[in-house]
Amino acid sequence: MRSPVLPLTWHLARSSGRRGLQSQLLAAGAAAVGSFLLLVMVAAALGAGTRADHTTWRTPDAVPAKRATAVQATTTTYVRDEPVTVVNLAQLPGRRQTPAPPGLSGFPERGEVYVSPALAELLHELPANQLADRFPTVRSYGTIGAAGLASPDELVAVAGRAPGDPVVSKAAGEQNFYDDGLTERAPVAGFAGTKASPFTGADQGTVLLGVVLLVMPVVVLAAAAGRLGAARREQRLAALRLAGATPRQILAMTAVEAAGVGAAGALAGALAYVALLPALAALPYGVGAWYTPQLWVGLPWLAAVVLAVTALITVSAVTMLRQVATSPLGVAQQADPRRTRAVRLVLFVAVLAYIWMSTGDSGQLNTRQLLALLALFYGAFWLFGPWVVDRLGRIVGRRAKRPATLLAARRLSDDPRAVWRTVSGLVLAGFVAGFFSVSSLGAEGPTHHGQVAVITANAADARHTAAKARTALHRAGVTATVTVTSEDDYNSLLGGVDGVTAQVSGGQERVDAAVTALTPLGSGRYPVTQEYVSASDDTVTARVATVSAATLVLSFLVAAASGGLTAAANVLDRRRVYGLLRLSGTPLEVLDRARIRETVIPLAVLAGGTTAMGVFGAVQLNKAAGTYVNTSGALQLVLCVAVGALAVFAAIAGSRPLLRKVTAGPVQTSD
Repeated sequence: MRSPVLPLTWHLARSSGRRGLQSQLLAAGAAAVGSFLLLVMVAAALGAGTRADHTTWRTPDAVPAKRATAVQATTTTYVRDEPVTVVNLAQLPGRRQTPAPPGLSGFPERGEVYVSPALAELLHELPANQLADRFPTVRSYGTIGAAGLASPDELVAVAGRAPGDPVVSKAAGEQNFYDDGLTERAPVAGFAGTKASPFTGADQGTVLLGVVLLVMPVVVLAAAAGRLGAARREQRLAALRLAGATPRQILAMTAVEAAGVGAAGALAGALAYVALLPALAALPYGVGAWYTPQLWVGLPWLAAVVLAVTALITVSAVTMLRQVATSPLGVAQQADPRRTRAVRLVLFVAVLAYIWMSTGDSGQLNTRQLLALLALFYGAFWLFGPWVVDRLGRIVGRRAKRPATLLAARRLSDDPRAVWRTVSGLVLAGFVAGFFSVSSLGAEGPTHHGQVAVITANAADARHTAAKARTALHRAGVTATVTVTSEDDYNSLLGGVDGVTAQVSGGQERVDAAVTALTPLGSGRYPVTQEYVSASDDTVTARVATVSAATLVLSFLVAAASGGLTAAANVLDRRRVYGLLRLSGTPLEVLDRARIRETVIPLAVLAGGTTAMGVFGAVQLNKAAGTYVNTSGALQLVLCVAVGALAVFAAIAGSRPLLRKVTAGPVQTSD
C-alpha cells in the first residue's frame, strides 16, 4: 500500500496559506545564510593552509653537501613597510641540474631575476634608488607564476647568483639574529620544503580560532530555521494525530517538509558561495588577496555542508514534535509549558570546573587544546541558556508590577527555549566580543622607526663600514646620522650585534632609499629596519586583529539575523494568543513592549555572563602566549556589545508591522 506521507505533506504545505509560505521562506533564507557562512569559513580555513603550502619551497631544507646541487639563501627586505621575500639561488658546478622552483619556467641562471606580478608593478612605480637597485640589473624581469605565490599581492623575487657570490655565502645566513625564519641559507637538491613562510605560517591557526568562535552562532541560526512555524505545525499535526495518524507518519511528514525547505535554502546558499567566489577572493587577509581556486572547497565539502545544514534543520524540526507524538491532546490544548531541568545547571558547572582546572597551567596547553576548551564552553553555555531564561521568567513574574513585564515573564517561563533562540545569537556574540577585545596579542611598541642597520662581522668591520655608509648615503641624497653599535648595545636596533646604524630623516621614502644605498655594504646581508626586527610579533598581531574584526562583524550580523528571524517566527506562531489578548482589550503597545522585555531581560543577564567568560578565555590565551592583557580594549568591548544589542533590537522591531497585522481583527481568533 502506498504511503500517504508524501501526498499529505505536499497537500498541507500547499494549503498552509500565505503565513505558512512566509515561515517556509524565512526558514529557507536562514538555511541559505547558514550554508553560505559555513562554506566561507571552511574555504578560509582550507585556503589559508593552501597558501602556506605555496610558500614552503622558499625555506630551504638542508641536504648533505655531497647530495646538494645548489645553494639557496632566502631573506627579507622591506619597502613601504611591506615585506619583500628574496630567494637567491646558485647552481653548484659539476652537479646535476637543479629542478625549477615552483612558479618558474626553469632554474634561474646567474644574473636572471624573476619577480611576482605585484613586485613587478611596484618596481615600475618606485624610483630605482628605492627598490630596483637592491637586485641585479637586468633588461627584463621574469615572472613568478601562481604556483610559487601565496597571493597575487605577495612581493617575491628570485635571483640567480654565482656560487661564490656573498649573497649565498654562509655569512648571509647569519642575519637571522632574531631566529624568526626571515633569513635562511642551506645547500639544497630541490624545493620540497616543509616549513611555511613566517608571513603565512600562522594564518590557518588564527582562521580556525575565528571559526570555532563563529560556528556556534551559525549553527544556532540554522537550527532556528527548523523551528520556524513550530507552533502552527504542532497544532496542525496534533489534529492529524488525534484523527488517527501514527507517530511515525507525523514525524515523517515533518522531516520531509523540513528537509525540503532546508535543502532548498542550503543549495541557494551554496550557489551564492560559488557565484561570489571572485568577490570573496578579493578580500585581503595576511599577505593580500586570494587566488580564487584557493577558496574553492571542492564538491565533497560543498555537498557535506549542504547535507549538514539540511540535516540540522530536519532534526531541529523533528525534535520539536515529541509532544505531538506522545501527547497530541495536550499540544492541541497548549497545556504543556516547556520547562527545563536543573541537570543543565549541573552540566554547566561541571564544564566550568573542568575548564578552570585545565587552564590552571595554560602555558602547557597548545593551540588545539585551547580551541577545544573554547568550543566546549560554547556548547555548555548554549545548553545552559534555556535554564537561566526559565528561572528569570519565574523570578520576574513574582515581582512584576506592569502588564507588559508580567506578559514577558510568562513567555520566559512558558517557553524558555524559544526565548533563548531569540537572544542566543547576541549572547554568544558577547563571548566573541569579550574574547577578542582583550586577546590582542603584542609586545612593547617599536622604538627604532626611521633607523636602518647593517650587520658586520666584528667591531673593526663596523667602524670601517660606518665610513662607507656615510659616503653611500651622501651620494644617495639621504640625510642620516651614522653610529657604530657593539655587542654591549642591547637597546639598539640590532640588539647587541656588531654593526652600523643610520638614523634617517625625511620619511619612509628616504628610509627605502637608505636601505637600497646600504645594500652593497652588508656582505650579502640586506640592511634591516624596525619592520624586520618586529616582523614575528607584528605578523601574529595583524592576523589576530583581522580575524577578530571579521568574527565580531559576522557574529553580530548573524545575531541580528537570528534575533529578527526568530522574533518574526514567534509572532506568526503566537498569532492566536496575540489575537485573543487584543480582543480582550490588551493594547498593541503593551504586547510590543512585552516582546521587547522578554528579550531585554535575559539578554542583560546572559550577555553579561558570556562577555565576562570571553574576557576570562582571552586572559588564559594571553598567558599561554606569554603576552600582556590588552586593557585598552574595554571601550571597544562596550561599543561592540552596545552596537550588537541595538542591531538585535532593530531586527526585532522589524517584526512590529507583522504583529499589528496578525492582531488586526477577530478573524485571528480562529486557527
